[in-house]
Amino acid sequence: MKLFLSPLASPLGDMLLVTDERQQIRALDFADHRSRLHRGLREHDGSAAPADLTDGPAPAGIANAVARYFAGDLNALDALPTATAGTDLQRRVWAALRRIPVGSTTTYGKLAKALGFDDPRAAIDIGAANGANPVAIVVPCHRVIASNGELKGYAWGVHRKRWLLEHEKALAPKSGGPRNATLPGF
Repeated sequence: MKLFLSPLASPLGDMLLVTDERQQIRALDFADHRSRLHRGLREHDGSAAPADLTDGPAPAGIANAVARYFAGDLNALDALPTATAGTDLQRRVWAALRRIPVGSTTTYGKLAKALGFDDPRAAIDIGAANGANPVAIVVPCHRVIASNGELKGYAWGVHRKRWLLEHEKALAPKSGGPRNATLPGF
């Protein structure tokens, strides 16, 4: 499968977009995490070396949606197609992440319950799958927080997670706490 690497600008730093021949997003990462991008491609798609990626401009529809999101159209990313490889659990978690509404958050435990896990320790596995998400922002793993309201880790930096949650109005700037999702099962 041929993969294309395209740069995208964002207020959080330059990003790297990987798409396939059908213009589906395979990965979206921040440029300062390039090694994470290549590691994920190697693990999930069998492609790791920069030589395996063809440089080119981002597909217009994706670039436009990302720009609109950062400009305030918070639902602009909802219809973007992704094609992520991963374990069954990872793909289930990543699909569930896309159902968390803009402007809200959920916890690792609530996400585990929504996926049918009763054991509270399943939140650890859900957190690991969340952390392995290869598609920043479009697959909104930033909307998952700790049960005590802490932002916890984010593969691309907690400062970016905070910015995204503030941008989506799920977190008040600097002093407020996150708003919990109201979707059934979350």
